[in-house]
Amino acid sequence: MGYEAVIGLEVHAQLKTASKIFCGCSTTYGAEPNTHACPICLGLPGILPVLNKKAVEYALMMALATHCHICSESRFARKNYFYPDLPKGYQISQYESPLAEHGWIEIQTDHGTKRIALSRIHLEEDAGKSIHSDAEDLSSIDFNRCGVPLIEVVSEPDISSTGEAATYLKKLRSILRYLSISDGNMEEGSFRCDANLSLRRKGIEGFGTRTELKNMNSFRHVQKALEYEIGRQLDILESGGEVIQETRLWNENEGKSFAMRSKEESPDYRYFPEPDLLPLVVHQEWLDVIRENLPELPDEKMKRFIDQYGLPRYDSHVLTSSRELADYFELCMRETGDAKMVSNWIMGELLRELKRDDREVQDCPVSPSALADLLKMIKEGTISRKTAKDVLKEMYREGKSAKTIVKDKGLIQISNEAQIASIIEQVLRGSPDQVDKYRKGKTQLVGFFIGQVMKKTHGKANPRLVNEILKRALEE
Repeated sequence: MGYEAVIGLEVHAQLKTASKIFCGCSTTYGAEPNTHACPICLGLPGILPVLNKKAVEYALMMALATHCHICSESRFARKNYFYPDLPKGYQISQYESPLAEHGWIEIQTDHGTKRIALSRIHLEEDAGKSIHSDAEDLSSIDFNRCGVPLIEVVSEPDISSTGEAATYLKKLRSILRYLSISDGNMEEGSFRCDANLSLRRKGIEGFGTRTELKNMNSFRHVQKALEYEIGRQLDILESGGEVIQETRLWNENEGKSFAMRSKEESPDYRYFPEPDLLPLVVHQEWLDVIRENLPELPDEKMKRFIDQYGLPRYDSHVLTSSRELADYFELCMRETGDAKMVSNWIMGELLRELKRDDREVQDCPVSPSALADLLKMIKEGTISRKTAKDVLKEMYREGKSAKTIVKDKGLIQISNEAQIASIIEQVLRGSPDQVDKYRKGKTQLVGFFIGQVMKKTHGKANPRLVNEILKRALEE
């Protein structure tokens, strides 16, 4: 339509520290409302915040993992705004002097690898949670979340499509989870995204008027909200109107975004230095220790899977999309020694079952060792691949081992050559017309003969042996 989207994302990720960023209150999710709050969380008079060292360490890990420049000295500031779930009337954040700047993340797109630049990563505290009840016509406040440590990861406006936005968010969450510094759970609010979006004429360097989208709690919602907003802005521009800079809330039930307020700029928050916290100084010795202890990250693991296991790039990309899935593959691989076979079964049958139930691999009822046992039975010729697919489904549903299911249901594959040859002889004797046509050149009838053999053996005959023996029999 002559326009292109320009998208920048602001991601807030809760850090998995045991206590909050400025006090000793627990960060455990799901506790009774207002049981994890103290005078510091509630901003009562005379309180003094004390910075959580572990939160800083986690933030530094993310900064290093995303190739950021670490600022040797950063400062906290008060971000002033008034909302019921912000009891102090301000949020302690970082503004002019963030912890880290100028990083990047690489994502895979239909056109190859694309680098998304990061503007900054900074530390801040979370606000409380407002709970609205239409039925009772009231709103409640839960202050348990107040003071939970957050990092905000701000991208440059380098994202050009809704698909790229979702891919970027998945990659960002993957890095957080590889580092074990955040669980990245969007449904629980520990991984939240605000999107800034504008349209501009193709070929123009400047930016259009942007809007900010909030209230998106899944990757699918992010894509749908961005698609809606692109369409809304396009309709305005095509009709000669002007887009208004504002913050909009996404309503998933209606599939629309609604104006919330005019978009704030920095002066609206009246930032000023936090007087109760000293500048945060990061010594090189501490940073070096953190760097040395970083785990293997997704891109490094993907490259290793290609080099070490000889897997295609696509397989390696899928298998390293989460740390848990990569670990599952390697544990299974150690017991089978066949990387491609393991990859095919995980990416095909296993992930299909997990996707159907909306489960993560760490919750999979089939352990890596159990899947390896099933695959070894295929390699040994004990069961056929077709039978193995049915066995895996029952393993997943019932939690039984492959050997138990195969034994109880009598599924052991027939691999006795003499037995198979005898069955093939019976099939050929009972189908003289088809045999004659095959020998006169109608070779596609081989499928008919194989089907008859499998029917007589209830699918238990070894397919490889059936093909070999049948071919010899038909050529006699």
